[in-house]
Order: sequence, then C-alpha cells, then structure tokens
Amino acid sequence: MEEAQIAITSNKEEMAKYSNLDQAQLLLARLMQGGQEDVDTCEALDLLTKLLNDDFTAGQKDKSHKSICKIFDDDCIDSVFSYLDMRQAEQVRGHAILTVSAYLKAAGDDGSKALTHFFFDRMKRGTYDDYIVAFCVAAAVFPIAPDITAEMFLSEGFLGSLGPLMRRKWKSRKVETACLEMLNAASMNASCREAIIKYCTEWLEEVVDQDPSTMSSAVHSVDTEVEGTHGSIAMRRHSEAVQNLAAVILAKLRAVPSAAQPAGEGLEGSRVSLATTSIEDLATKFTTMILTNADHGKNHAVEGLAYATIQPAVKEEVIKNTPLLKSLVDILKEATPKSTTTYGALSIFANLTRYQPTLSDEEKKMNQLKAYANAGGKSATSNPLNDDEHVAGRCKAVFNVGLVPVLVTHSRNGSLASLAIIINIIYALSVSAPLRGQLAQQGAVVLLIAAWSALHTTENSAKRTAAQALARILISTNPALVFGGSRARPQSSAIRPLASIIKPDPAAERRDLLPTFESLMALTNLASTDDDTRVTIIRTAWEPIEEQILSSNSKVTKAAVELVCNLVQCYDGVELYGADNPRAKNRLHILLALADAEDEGTRSAAGGALASLTAYEPVIKNILNRERGVDMILGLCADENEDLRHRGVFVIYNILSCEGETGKAARAKVQLADGFEILKECAKKSRRAEVVEVTVNALKILVEDGGSARIVEEVD
Repeated sequence: MEEAQIAITSNKEEMAKYSNLDQAQLLLARLMQGGQEDVDTCEALDLLTKLLNDDFTAGQKDKSHKSICKIFDDDCIDSVFSYLDMRQAEQVRGHAILTVSAYLKAAGDDGSKALTHFFFDRMKRGTYDDYIVAFCVAAAVFPIAPDITAEMFLSEGFLGSLGPLMRRKWKSRKVETACLEMLNAASMNASCREAIIKYCTEWLEEVVDQDPSTMSSAVHSVDTEVEGTHGSIAMRRHSEAVQNLAAVILAKLRAVPSAAQPAGEGLEGSRVSLATTSIEDLATKFTTMILTNADHGKNHAVEGLAYATIQPAVKEEVIKNTPLLKSLVDILKEATPKSTTTYGALSIFANLTRYQPTLSDEEKKMNQLKAYANAGGKSATSNPLNDDEHVAGRCKAVFNVGLVPVLVTHSRNGSLASLAIIINIIYALSVSAPLRGQLAQQGAVVLLIAAWSALHTTENSAKRTAAQALARILISTNPALVFGGSRARPQSSAIRPLASIIKPDPAAERRDLLPTFESLMALTNLASTDDDTRVTIIRTAWEPIEEQILSSNSKVTKAAVELVCNLVQCYDGVELYGADNPRAKNRLHILLALADAEDEGTRSAAGGALASLTAYEPVIKNILNRERGVDMILGLCADENEDLRHRGVFVIYNILSCEGETGKAARAKVQLADGFEILKECAKKSRRAEVVEVTVNALKILVEDGGSARIVEEVD
C-alpha cells in the first residue's frame, strides 16, 4: 500500500469515496504499518469495526454478499490480534477487542479457524513475545467467543505445557502475568476449570507459596534458554503481581465447586486434597493486600476476595474486620463505573449480605435427603453461618460503614450487571426493619425507582427484586418524609413498581406470595396520604388488587382489603362500589362477605371500608338489595372485639341516618334483622365512650322510627 493511499485514511470524508473492501484494505494497511499515536490507532480500529459490523448485517440480508473478511490474511490477523497485547495502551486494547469481536462474528467459521491458527502458531514459536501475545489474545477473546477459546484451551497437551513454562529457572513477569490472565478468564468456564484443577493447581500453589522475603535477592537477567528474549526481563523468582494473580485463580477454584465433587466441599477429597493454601489463607492474603497496598495488586485482591467471600467462614472473618469494610467502601467509591474493580467490590458486599432462599417444607425435606446422601452428611445450605441471624448481623455491619450512598452514586452510571448487584444488596439490607428509614434517608428509594424504570422487561428478576425492596422500605416509612421536598420524586412514581409485583411471578417455579403481600402493604401506606395518590393507585393497579381480595392466603386477603379501606376514601374508590352496575354490586357483595370472614384483621378492614362507603346513598342501596347484607353488618356489631363492634355500629348508623325512601327501607331492614336487640347488646358490652355513643344514636333513630323509648332509656 502506497503511503499516499494510507494518508487518505485519516480523512473520513475521503474514506467514504472508496468501497467497503477498499476502505478495509486501507485501514488494515494503516494498522499493519504501526507507529501511530494511540488516538489514531483507536480511530482506525473503530472504522474497521464498523465496516465489519456492516459486513455481517449485509451478509445476513444477502447470502450472495462477498465479505470483506476474505482479505484478512495471516499478516492482517496477526496485526489486528496483536493490538490485544498487554503491552499496548489500555485504550487501544479496549477498541481492539471490539474489532476482534466484530471480525469473529462476520467471518464465522473462518474467523474461528484464523483465531486457532494464530494462537497455536504463536505458541509454536516459543519466544517470550509470542507467549505474551498468544496468552493475551486468549484471555481477551474468552468472554466473547467462549466455545472456540475453550476448545483451544482444552487441546491435548496445552495445559500440561504451562507448568514447565512457569517453573523455568528464569521468570518473565509479563509472560507469567499473561498466562495467569488467560487462566483467570478460563476459570469461569466449567470444563476449563476442571482442567485447571487437574493440571495447574500444583504449580499455582508453588507460585502463591513462594517466600516473599527472597524477592529482594532475585537476579534479573535474560533467559538464555529461550530464543527471542530481546526486551524481556527475566527473574529468578515470581513477581508479587504474579503471586497475587495466581492467588485469585486459586480462590476461584476453591470457591466454585468442581463437577466431580459435591457442592460446599471445596477441593477437599479430590486429587488436590494435599493443597496447602486454603480459601481462608487466600482471603487473609487478599485482606492484607487491600489494607497495605496503595494501588499495586488491589484490583486482583478485590477480585479474589469476591470469590473467597462465597464461603461462610470467610464472610464472618471479613465482616468482623471494620477497617477492611471501610477500605472496600473507599475502593468502590473511587472505582471507575463498569470496571472490574467495581464489579468485584459489589460482589463482595452482595456475598456478605445474601440471605438464603426461603424453602418450602417439601424443599427442606429434599435437602435433608441430599445431605444424608453426601459422604460427609452435610449440605451447602446447612452451614449455621448462613442462617438469617448471621446474615442480618452482616447486613447491619455493612450498612454502618456507609455503603448505601456509594451504591446510589454507582447506580447512576454503572452497567446493568452492576445495577442488578446493587439492587440485591439494597434488597438484603431492607429485610431489617430498623434500617428501612435510614435506607430511605440515604437515597435507596430513589435508587430503586430509577433502577426499576431503567431495567428492560427482559430483566424481570432484577425488576421484581427492586420493586420488593422498595415495598419493604415504604411499608416502614412515612411517605411524607420519603417523598417530601422540592427535589424529591413524586410518590406516584413508586406506584407502578409496586403494582408490578402484586401478581405472583409467572416465571417462578414456586408461587411466592411475599412480594404480593409487601406490595399491598406499601400501597396501603401510600394510599393513606391524599386523594391524588389514591386515584393513581386505582387507575394503575386496581385489577391485580381486586384479584388478591379473594386470595387463598388470608394474610394477602387482609392486606388487599386494608388497601381498599384506604382507597375508598376518594370518589373514584366509592364509584367502584356504589355504581349502578353488576360489577360494583358484586364487589360490594364480596366486601360484605369479608366482614364476616374468619380472620379478625380482614373483618376489621372490611368494616372500615364499609364505614366510609356507607356515607353515600348509592352504596346503601346496593347493601339493601343484597340478601343478608344488613345481617353481615349486624354480625360486626355483635363481635367480641370492641374495635370491630365500633366499625359495625358506625356502618349501621350511616345506613339508618340515610334520608328519603332509602333511609326508610334501611330502618325497616335493620328492624327485621333483629337489629334493635343486637345494638342494645352491643351498647351493654362496650366500654369505650365513642362506641356506646354511636350505638345509642343508632338506637334513637330506630326508636324515632317506631321503636320503644323505654329500651333506649335502659341502654342509657
């Protein structure tokens, strides 16, 4: 490629004059030439990425399309993939991975073959530089092409060759770092992790266990046994950074159980049972690194501790170390959004605060059977350090080091994966009722509402978790304090998230009514504030609320009726029961039936709703037209609970006080239902003045309608 042509590539307008194929050739020539500023290299990579993405789209639409990938020969592949070298600027590597990803997608099988050929060709050359590039490419490509990379990784003889490389007399820090970065990425794949355990654990142990006091006497030189070592500095001992990275990999192997052994047993009982470095030892190493190192190794330490804290014993050690918790909060505060450090720190706090799932009786029996079937007779979920009491204590300790404000900040700019972890942490903290008010003060409500809105419907689990955490906080806090102030979100913004979890999750294997119950309770609290909120709840969530009124679970029914009791304080709520149509009449019939329910709380809520509704004549008409409607209300008046009697006599008083023909009909119905005697007994049993007063006033109305004045005098 002529220099004049290459120069043209710096002008995007000039580039547009060429065909996609010519543009790709110009960009590849520019990248192969090298020697550019990082900004120019990134620009060329971005343009090539766009061409490759467009090429893939065109190929999907037209099968006869001639792909630009055909011009990628070995030299082109070598140049593009080499920009993933750890010795390149981080900015360049970030843009290069997008280009490589676009190429692998556009090239299909040819791209997979090119990657495999590049990797093994570099490995065969056997120089430090080639090892570094090969390992770096494998590490970078693993997340975007796991299948083909795992196939390369698991090829016969490859893993076995890494031990001798790491055990060489002369060490190259960059070679070892690149190799371990590759193992670190591969350990997320189950098959690769099994192979790493089999072939690499022994020498990983050796790297980690190296005496750090000997580092000062390490001799730097060039490894004369390896060709092409120009520019590579070798050492007699492993560097501290290499030790730290090896420790992270061991932590992953210890924390994530292998397929060949039961969960929760770590690596004990396998071929590596003689390993000297336990998960607790690794956690101690990571803790020391975090507390003592200013910057060096801290990212690896955070990642390693994220895996170590999967184990209950490590969780307890970490939670007792307040300086460590504060350091982790500071690290998270300073971490760049969407970085591995952010994700690692969040994962640590998620592990510390995670409650075990609530199991049904059948699931508990199955776990017991599995525990007996295990050789050790223990299951992963039976560890007492994972019980609710220990988790609650850890949640309190995490909250006390000031984590929540940092989570609020990160939730605004983080990735969806980070946001999901943040939601889980807030969800766990919200389990503790004493923390809910403080969570609201520190911005958790705003965080959860914004997160629920930001998450796509495909993120159903995270959205439901956010909504349930929001419900818990709003159950225990005064809405006026949470949503007050000129800069606060309106409380109506919480209604849609809460409404979304009223119905049980259709995708769940087991029907969980706790989110339903908590959302109804939170909406009840909101509905206690003003008519605008009540109207919004009715218009947004009435259908699922009405469904829960007839729930098979008595607590859910009670919560739904308590919400109705607040909703009927506004005109829209009254219309639901007082309109002249079959649906309104049926709703009222159900409410009357619930006034005679077995659960005392449900009877009380139904009575409260009727007390509000019977201030309106259309509702009274519907009650009178319902068979045994008056009888059910009089049943409240005869209840043993004085609060319920108070609600009952208030409803009867409203009915008897109605004017016109409706009032006459009401008084006649009450008389026919032996209401006079029931009210008289109610007055005699009641001790509170307000109950007696309402009852006597109701009796007086009956007397004026033709009853006996002597009976009223007896009551007085």
